[in-house]
Amino acid sequence: MYRIYLVEDEEHLRGILEAYLRQEGWQVRSFADGFSAREAIAERPDLWVLDIMLPGGVDGYQLLREVKADRPLQPVIFISARDADIDRVVGLEMGSDDYIAKPFLPRELVVRTRRLLERVYRIPAGALVEAGGRRSRLYLRPYTIDEAARMVEDDQGTVIDLTSKEFELLLYFARHAGQVLEREQVLNAVWGSDYFGSDRVVDDLVRRLRRRLRELRLETVYGYGYRVVGG
Repeated sequence: MYRIYLVEDEEHLRGILEAYLRQEGWQVRSFADGFSAREAIAERPDLWVLDIMLPGGVDGYQLLREVKADRPLQPVIFISARDADIDRVVGLEMGSDDYIAKPFLPRELVVRTRRLLERVYRIPAGALVEAGGRRSRLYLRPYTIDEAARMVEDDQGTVIDLTSKEFELLLYFARHAGQVLEREQVLNAVWGSDYFGSDRVVDDLVRRLRRRLRELRLETVYGYGYRVVGG
């Protein structure tokens, strides 16, 4: 499920846009001002929708600058009621991915959001990617897993060093993205059916993997096991 963060100070419009975006099955969090939105930048949603004119001294331009400083490839859509040509050019120069001038139909935002998500995250979670004629790469947003090279990269191209067991665990989660996996299943897959010991070794390895891959959306299903959500 994609996470969309919407920043719009007009309460009525904010409610309408949030409702339309939620109808698409996306997880939406909205903000009425730039200050509150700024505090959520570190959460790194899948896409930001930013109004340019915001109260409180932090406008959309400043938010865009800080969002891109945190994560240069973060997708952003700008919306504004001001001079469309000026805002569009300035926003694009600063790194926004799309621009919508007010007034607009809420459905237009939905269409633009969907297209941008598809363009940026065009590979589904767990999908195999052709690489040199071999189907050996899996994608678990924002990480790419090269099974043959036993290598993991983030969306900036940075290689993340993992131990053998950490890699095996990540690979198993990627192959079963979206599924709830029992500890026993994970234990057998990573350590083998002849492993003798507590299944709590799984929890220890999961904690290590979370520290290594801080953007991995790895959920704990209490009393049962784990699930990786890839979007």
